[in-house]
Amino acid sequence: MAIENPSREEIGKILKKAKRIAVVGLSDNPERTSYMVSKAMQDAGYEIIPVNPTADEILGVKSAASLKEIEGHIDIVNVFRRSEYLPGVAKEFAEIDADVFWAQLGLANEEAYEFLKEKGYTVIMDRCIKVEHALTK
Repeated sequence: MAIENPSREEIGKILKKAKRIAVVGLSDNPERTSYMVSKAMQDAGYEIIPVNPTADEILGVKSAASLKEIEGHIDIVNVFRRSEYLPGVAKEFAEIDADVFWAQLGLANEEAYEFLKEKGYTVIMDRCIKVEHALTK
């Protein structure tokens, strides 16, 4: 089974509706892609919640050690972890109240995709949230 992302139009609707984005694997190093992308999304008005057990604070926000630590509803979980870690993140995602599982550009995992699709979740893989946001303005 191949990974099928929602259409550009659907992705645009997701991004317009979303307010809170939890970023798994967000680095506190400004040189890293995860930092740059998350900062751009924060600057665009999204609430960014860093998920990184080794950092106290990123982008001026207290970091959560795991998705389960985050209080309140999460619209998008944006993942910056290597593809082999996606099934584990997907399982944790399924235990919290979040709408969309988003694996960044270059990341995809069929096991994680099938697990989440079977549960009825919206899944986006191998797409950059910052690029998609710029395209849907």
